[in-house]
Amino acid sequence: MNVTEKKEILRFLKKIGVDTRFVSVMPPELLINNLRFSKFSRTRAELFIKNYPELRVIRSNVFQKICSRSSKVLGDSLKPREKVMINKSNNPCDMALSAILEPYSRKYGIEIIEREFDLKKLENIPEDFNVVALPLTLDQEVENVLDQIFNGKKVELESSLHNLHQVKLIYPLLNIPQEWIFYWLDQQNCSKNEVNELAHDFLTYLEGVVPQVRENILKSARFVAEE
Repeated sequence: MNVTEKKEILRFLKKIGVDTRFVSVMPPELLINNLRFSKFSRTRAELFIKNYPELRVIRSNVFQKICSRSSKVLGDSLKPREKVMINKSNNPCDMALSAILEPYSRKYGIEIIEREFDLKKLENIPEDFNVVALPLTLDQEVENVLDQIFNGKKVELESSLHNLHQVKLIYPLLNIPQEWIFYWLDQQNCSKNEVNELAHDFLTYLEGVVPQVRENILKSARFVAEE
């Protein structure tokens, strides 16, 4: 679908009363980020599908939870009209980033650039962006913390790196359990990180006995890292 067709879809959505700042337009799907704020009622969905039968309206509760949590990070880290680069791949976390950020082109007027890149070679990429969004999830950050503890290393958060080669780094998925992303995309459960297999297994055990264990470990790690 080209840019012109996408603009036509957005105009039609506005015409029927949908707030497109809370809808991700990702042909062949339209993903509702927030059902109440988007005003995308079933009546409006039926009207939309009648005019665009090739597209599907997705009302996933899990995706809405993902968007709600990520909005807290993005609200603090994004500025209007920034040029944000994300990795173009079929990796579930990269796909989630793309869907989550899409409506911010209307909320904040950002420009989203999807391109394959190597973070270690970021300085070699043309300077047509000023922000890189990385797909670091809550699970990955917490497992890295546990792995450092198990190996007697200094606790350092991956998300503590906010600039690299004069480019701002943001982490929209930092509050998102990886399981939510896989469930939303209807894929199999997340595979273990080969480097952090012990940490992954230990975290899985703790999950059964400690409420919100991931979130609490991340909070504690932030306190330690700040000392």
